[in-house]
Amino acid sequence: MTTTLLLIRHAFNDLLKEHRIGGRMPGIHLNEQGRAEAEALAERLARIPLAAVYSSPMERARETAQAIADWHGLEVRIHPGLHEVDCGRWSGQPTSRLQEDPYWFPLRTYPSRVPFPDGENSWEVQIRVLAALEEIQRAHPGGIVAVVSHADPIRLAVAHYIGLPIDLFRRLSVSPASLTVVAFEPLFQAPHLTRPRLVCLNDTAHLEDVPR
Repeated sequence: MTTTLLLIRHAFNDLLKEHRIGGRMPGIHLNEQGRAEAEALAERLARIPLAAVYSSPMERARETAQAIADWHGLEVRIHPGLHEVDCGRWSGQPTSRLQEDPYWFPLRTYPSRVPFPDGENSWEVQIRVLAALEEIQRAHPGGIVAVVSHADPIRLAVAHYIGLPIDLFRRLSVSPASLTVVAFEPLFQAPHLTRPRLVCLNDTAHLEDVPR
């Protein structure tokens, strides 16, 4: 049985509009555009037989997940492994200011070695996200599951599944309210094991009619 994970980035919010790094700042909700994006995505997935909907603990992710879950009569399951990157003291800061920080270039160039100041490094994020996705996959064998998280956690998961080195993970695009699909197929000679297959990346076709 093939298990399919729909990896979804939360929809738009004011931090993105203001070009600030959100990190784990509490109280960041979807704005008007984000709510419209979430509804458009939810409507696109309305006829998909979802087995479950999981979300990061952050408000912007939970609100995106709730829009999807409401169409299916499902409860949103919060999973801490899907959490946003802990950006430490960079949380909430504008990227224009951070580009002058001596950590900016090393962190963007060598994320495998350089953590966010007082925050996580990319290895830590990748390990916890992959553990969460493995747990979700095993909990719903043969099912289709919506998983709402954040840009870097999704990119780091996809990088692992396609064999892309961590230092290159930012070459992958994961837009707000986008859909990335990974299918886990059982191995022919060892059906208790699965191999991942990237079906699509950063699909935003459902957002074409959403005002921006």
